[in-house]
Amino acid sequence: MPRYYFDLCDDNGVARDEEGLELSSARAVQAEAAKSVADMAREGVMSAPSAGARQKMAIDVRDAGGPVMQVTFSFSIEIFNPRSQ
Repeated sequence: MPRYYFDLCDDNGVARDEEGLELSSARAVQAEAAKSVADMAREGVMSAPSAGARQKMAIDVRDAGGPVMQVTFSFSIEIFNPRSQ
């Protein structure tokens, strides 16, 4: 089974995956990348400063032959009621 590496990319740089995962199909790779970017998004939204926060994050997937897939997510936080800050 091929081994895939899921590098985490955000505004702070890239965290390379040195361990990887063995996965059997492109669909399994896509599902793992989606899970990883969802985890990053949750953490990013929770730790972002309230007003005006904008961030883009991505999971770059590679195998022994090079790049395979990229899954990206971006968000912004806009507050319309300043009393709720």
